[in-house]
Amino acid sequence: MTINLFVAGLVMRKSCSIAIVGAGVAGMALAILAKQQGMAVTLFERHSQISVMGAGVTLWPNAMWVLDKMGLSSMALRLGGQPLQLKQYDSQGQLLGELDLSAIADNSGYPCVTILRRDLAYLIAQRLEKLGIYPQFNRSVSVVELKELQQEYDLVVGADGRMASCTRALLFPNSRPLRYHHFINIIGISDCLGGTMGHAIADYRAPHMRFGVVPAKPGLCYWAAGWQTPMDRTRNESSWLDDMQQRFAHWAKPVQHVLSHYHPQSLKRIFVHDVEPLPYWHQDNLVIIGDAAHGPLPTSGQGACQALEDAWHLARLLSGPGILEHKLRAFYQLRIHKTTTIQTIGRQIAEQIFHSEKFALSLSSASPSQLKDFWMQGLEV
Repeated sequence: MTINLFVAGLVMRKSCSIAIVGAGVAGMALAILAKQQGMAVTLFERHSQISVMGAGVTLWPNAMWVLDKMGLSSMALRLGGQPLQLKQYDSQGQLLGELDLSAIADNSGYPCVTILRRDLAYLIAQRLEKLGIYPQFNRSVSVVELKELQQEYDLVVGADGRMASCTRALLFPNSRPLRYHHFINIIGISDCLGGTMGHAIADYRAPHMRFGVVPAKPGLCYWAAGWQTPMDRTRNESSWLDDMQQRFAHWAKPVQHVLSHYHPQSLKRIFVHDVEPLPYWHQDNLVIIGDAAHGPLPTSGQGACQALEDAWHLARLLSGPGILEHKLRAFYQLRIHKTTTIQTIGRQIAEQIFHSEKFALSLSSASPSQLKDFWMQGLEV
């Protein structure tokens, strides 16, 4: 096959051409980092505008490290909040445990930042525009078109998400490596309780149920209400919202406040899946990154963070001379252990919350120094 012979001897140059399918966090970040290295980038997005899937994002120190390399960390700090603690409560607001996030920031040299998804997308999109990268919107790329892009570009990168990744389908045509974990999240943005939330992420728990509230910036917070349930796509959105209101009707006052002050347009129901660990992420000159390759459960807290790490590592590997096949193989070998560990952690926490008969805390027993070492693993280059 022509493309196999071509790729086998392809030596990557800084001037190489890259097609990126998907303008989410992973795709946009790679476009910026590759462009900063002098590569030619074309970005395709199936929607009519930059994707803002999700209500908010927690940018742990590893994500802030990558944003710093993109020149965006200070702006992320201005647009978001900086939580100092993560507190876990029972459903009635009794404090059960807490984690000192300021100590993790001190150990890593980078803060934890909580930011609305739309603000993070706006921030990254602004940098794209300054670099002269303008996504081609309303471009849903089919498998046939992917093969055409492989002929036209030196490298095609699939950053098209976990649920309907066309690029992953091309790599794995006979399998569907998505796993439903039998719980739902309803996410949203609310006007938050004036000042009483302070600088803490609040995580409320009861058996098989969870309600997380994250202050994002003055006056606003984002949240997720989750509970164990079979997947039922026949029910309409309003019935799920009614269910949520009933399930959490007698929970602590901050939860009630959030549910009384949400922005209706921000609500989204999600049947929560992750991606089973894959044996490879590339074939010829096609590679997948971010959620398309290893999307973890939201209980890991690392989805966007690992997408940013992918973008940084791939851009760095591509920037020097060398055979493309070697670089893509090295990218997988560099990333697979960390992303699989994070997937496993997310699954363990979800099991504790939604499927265990015993109520259990899931705050890390690791020290701030140990958490820093894990999160920053691979980013000391």
